Amino acid sequence: MPPKKKEEKVEQSPLYLGRFGTSLKIGIVGVPNVGKSTFFNVLCKQSIPAENFPFCTIDPNESRVAVPDDRFDWLCDHFKPPSKVPAYLQVVDIAGLVRGASEGEGLGNAFLSHIKACDAIFSMMRVFEDPDVTHVDGEVDPIRDTETIFQELRMKDISYLNDNIEKVHKVVARMGDKDKAAKNEYETMLKARDLLKEGKDVRKCTWSNKEIEALNKHLLLTSKPVIYLINMSEKDYIKKKGKWLMKIKKYLDESDPGAMMIPFSGALEQRLLDDPDNAKTFLEENKTQSNLSKIIVQGYKTLGLQYFFTVGADEVRAWTIQRYTKAPQAAGKIHSDMERGFIKAEVYKYDDIVEHKSETAVKAAGRYRMEGKNYEVQDGDILMIKFNVTDTKKK
Repeated sequence: MPPKKKEEKVEQSPLYLGRFGTSLKIGIVGVPNVGKSTFFNVLCKQSIPAENFPFCTIDPNESRVAVPDDRFDWLCDHFKPPSKVPAYLQVVDIAGLVRGASEGEGLGNAFLSHIKACDAIFSMMRVFEDPDVTHVDGEVDPIRDTETIFQELRMKDISYLNDNIEKVHKVVARMGDKDKAAKNEYETMLKARDLLKEGKDVRKCTWSNKEIEALNKHLLLTSKPVIYLINMSEKDYIKKKGKWLMKIKKYLDESDPGAMMIPFSGALEQRLLDDPDNAKTFLEENKTQSNLSKIIVQGYKTLGLQYFFTVGADEVRAWTIQRYTKAPQAAGKIHSDMERGFIKAEVYKYDDIVEHKSETAVKAAGRYRMEGKNYEVQDGDILMIKFNVTDTKKK
C-alpha cells in the first residue's frame, strides 16, 4: 500500500488595514464645490446634479465603472465570446465636508458615516479658478482644503475611540490576561488615539499584524488608503502647468510620502463626454489625453484588488480577488464547490497566449503550469480550476 500523501499546508497571507472582501468601494471626498459630482458624472457617464451649492449632493450617489484593461480587450477579441464580463470599480460620490463636520457642522455626521462605509478615498483637490463656482472658503487653496478634510477625519476617529476604548477596557479589567485579544485591542486603540492626537493618520503609521487585526475591527476613517486627484482647469491641464502643482507635490512629499497624486481636468473630461465624435481629434490637436483610465485602475489597485481571467468560446470574465489570494479561494469566487473540492489550478499568463495564440500551443511551449493550494494568484493569470466534490453524507 503506497504511503499516504501529506496534506499540503496552506501558508498565511500577509495582513493589511481594511475590510476583507471584494465588494469594496472608493469614495470621492472633498470640501464643497471642488468638482466631485462632475467627476463622478463623467466617470460613471451618469447625470446627477452638479450645482454651485455646498450641499448639492446629500445622499451618496453610488455606481460602478468597468476597469479598463487592454488584456481583457485582447482576450475578448481573440476568443470572440458572446459574454464579456470585465472587473468593476465601485465608486461613491460623497457630499462636501466642511470644517466642524466631526461635530455635526453642515451635514457632517451623515457625510462621515458615508466615508466610513467606503474602503478607500479619492481626495479631490480643486486648483481651478472659476468665478461661477463659489468656493466654500472664498478663495481656492487645495492644501488648506485637504488639511480641513483630514483634520475632520482624525477628530471623528478620536471621538469614536473615546466612545469605544472604555467598552474594551471593561472586558480587559474583567478577564485580565486570559483574554489576550481584548488586551491587544485595548492597547492598540490607545496607541491609535495617541497618534491621532499628534496629528498622524492611522494609515501612515507602522503596525504589527496583531495590531492590524485589532484595528480592522473598527475601520477608522484615517486607516483608509488615499489617492489625491488634482482637478485642474482645461487650459492648465493641457499646458501641464499650474501654480499649485509643485506646491501640492511638496506638501504631499512632506505630509504623506509615497502618496499618489493624479492631475486631471473635470472640464476637459466633460467636454470629451459631451462631444464624443470630436473627442479624439481634440485630444490629438491639443497633444493631451484623458486621465480617467489611470484614475480607475489606480483606484481599483488601492483597494488591494486584482483579478484573474477565465477564457473560452462562451465567456471571457475578469474575477475580482484581493491581493495574496490563494488558488482555492480564487476558485471559490467562481463557485463555492470549486473551493471546497479544489484539486489544482491550471495556470498560464496573458503574455503566453498573446505569443502562442492558443492554449494548445501554450502547453506545447511548456508555459502551462499546475499549481496547488499555496499558489498566490497573480494579477492577469488565466486559470482553469480542477476540482472534485463528493457527497460525504450517508445515504
